[in-house]
Amino acid sequence: MPSERTVYRNQLLVAFSIGDMALVEPRFERVLLRTRDTLEAPDLPIQHVYFIESGIASIVAKMLRGRDIEVGVIGKEGVTGSAIAQGDDQSPHHTFVQLEGTAIRIGADDFRLALAQSATMQAIITLYARALGIQVSATALANGRSKLEERLARWLLMVHDRMGSDRFGLTHEFLAVMLGARRPGVTVALHILEGKGLIRSNRAEIIIVDRDGLIALADGAYGVPEREYERILGAGRVVAPSSTLHIVR
Repeated sequence: MPSERTVYRNQLLVAFSIGDMALVEPRFERVLLRTRDTLEAPDLPIQHVYFIESGIASIVAKMLRGRDIEVGVIGKEGVTGSAIAQGDDQSPHHTFVQLEGTAIRIGADDFRLALAQSATMQAIITLYARALGIQVSATALANGRSKLEERLARWLLMVHDRMGSDRFGLTHEFLAVMLGARRPGVTVALHILEGKGLIRSNRAEIIIVDRDGLIALADGAYGVPEREYERILGAGRVVAPSSTLHIVR
C-alpha cells in the first residue's frame, strides 16, 4: 500500500484530492509496463485501469487482414479504461504498451466503486475521456488529410511530449503499424525528416533534433489536442459540485 509520502508522476493522480486518494490508494499497485503488454483487449471487459507514469500506451483499431492503425496515445497525462467513467466496461480497440515504463494499476471494479463515491474523481476522468476523444478525432483528420511525413512529425511530437526524452527506441516496422502505412513509406518519411535536420534515426532508435522544425513540418496536424487538454484539464479547470481541483505541472 502506498504511504502518505508517495509521489505520483501521473498528471491525473496529481489532481486527485486527499479524499479521492483515500478511496483508491489502498488498492493501488505500481507495475512495470513491458513493450507489447496488453492493457485492454478488444471486446472484452476491462480488468484493470492503468495510470501511466512513464512510457506510452497505444490504442489501436483493428480491421481484417492485419489492417491496424493507432487511433490514440496515452502517457503520463492520462489513464486507460476511461470508458468506465462513461458507463461502459469494454472497448472495441486494443490498448497495449508501445514504449516501456511504469504505471499505477487498480482493478476495474475498485475503480468503478471509487468513481461512484466521488464526484470530483468522476469529473476528472470524464474530462480526460473528453480530451482523449479530441485527440482521436485529430488523429482521424491527420490520417485522412496529412502527408505521411507530416503525420510522422505529429506522432513523434506526441511521443516526445510524453517521454520527456529526445531519444526513444522505435523500429520502422512498428512505426508502420502506428501510422497505418507500408514500411517502405515510413522509411522514406524518416529520411525526409532526417534530411531536413529534424531527427536522427537508425533501425531501432529515433533522436529528436529540432522540435520546432517538427511542429512546422506537421503543418497544423499537431497542437489542437494538446491545447484542448490544457483548456479542459489545466490548472484550476476541473470543477465538481463540492470543490475545485488543480493539476500541478
